[in-house]
Amino acid sequence: QVQVVESGGGLVQPGGSLRLSCAASGNIFSINAMGWYRQAPGKQREMVAGITNGGSTVYTDSVRGRFTIAMDNAKNTVYLQMNSLKLEDTAVYYCNANRVLVPGTEGYDEIVEVWGQGTLVTVSS
Repeated sequence: QVQVVESGGGLVQPGGSLRLSCAASGNIFSINAMGWYRQAPGKQREMVAGITNGGSTVYTDSVRGRFTIAMDNAKNTVYLQMNSLKLEDTAVYYCNANRVLVPGTEGYDEIVEVWGQGTLVTVSS
């Protein structure tokens, strides 16, 4: 069974920084991509940033230039460095692992996606 666990959330003042981490665990052969999503109170979940195992990245416009996503393929871990945080960045941040290959009875099985439980980021003065 594959799990992803986020860490690093907390309370920070506007303009401050936080670093989120997400580790995928289990009998994993490979992960195609990992990403961060967030859901603010009363709003739909949105994609924040994503990265493939080849290093290609994508960001939502509101965080581009402030957030940086990085992935350690050997550790099946993805990071989100968040700088210049704003009040509107307050949300629960969720980690997603996409297209996870695990050993199967005949070769490999693919798990389409795995979600973490989320970590709360609160930006407040």
